[in-house]
Amino acid sequence: MSVLVLIANPNEPALSSALVQAVHKETHGEINWLAQGIACEIISPRAADPLDIARDVLGSQPVDAAHIPLANRRKQLLVADMDSTMIEQECIDELADALGLKPQVAEITERAMRGELDFEAALDTRVALLKGLERKIVEDVRRERITLAPGGRALIQTMKAYGAYTALVSGGFTLFADYFAKRIGFDEAIANVLEFDETDRLTGTVDKPIVDKTTKRNRLMALTAEKHLTTAQTMAVGDGANDLDMLSAAGLGVAIHAKPIVAEQAAVRIDHADLTALLYLQGYNDDDIVR
Repeated sequence: MSVLVLIANPNEPALSSALVQAVHKETHGEINWLAQGIACEIISPRAADPLDIARDVLGSQPVDAAHIPLANRRKQLLVADMDSTMIEQECIDELADALGLKPQVAEITERAMRGELDFEAALDTRVALLKGLERKIVEDVRRERITLAPGGRALIQTMKAYGAYTALVSGGFTLFADYFAKRIGFDEAIANVLEFDETDRLTGTVDKPIVDKTTKRNRLMALTAEKHLTTAQTMAVGDGANDLDMLSAAGLGVAIHAKPIVAEQAAVRIDHADLTALLYLQGYNDDDIVR
């Protein structure tokens, strides 16, 4: 038993009845709307490759498609990346901008997130360039330059309302992860610790061992065991190469607005919708969502 889910961005509700009917004509199954214009599921599609068919029918329409099992659909654990996933920026790039170094640092970040560079080495290189930055400037960047990704708070609050545990596990920094985890509503946050000197300026170093792809995967597995869950009851979401191990270890791994290597390998890719897509994937309808 499976379900084909079609999801548009709430800010561009492009999922029309005609589009759903066109997909249904080729896949068959039972149509059930989750949110008019935004999300619809086709339960038990009978076509051999419903996802490929749906994507062919959707063409260039800004609508995502996912084909997932019906069993264990509502997850009891979510582990999420932070930078460019739960927030819209890469924090380290914004810190570098305060020193006039954003182009240099952002290029390294981009290559690391595409999986072209060793994550730890790339992190050390970038953090070294931040040496001397005052704590006050870091806090100003956090307050003024970082924005929450749309749908993130609804995702976390809704899953928690239905009994799920939520963890933010980031290769970024605790100064951001702890702050935004609290604002969004996560149960816990894990991230790297920037080191400061006696004058409250960055030393250009980060505490070791760092939070990397292995940490993310291990925390997902540890929480699964601690909460007495099966793998099928877990979900992970991220966008970069350091999220791949976590996404593949979860019952449902979702690549959101992700780098090509991640979008290609994840079980589900979301290119158009916001983070509420993860609720529709789980079968929540518009009335269920905590806003």
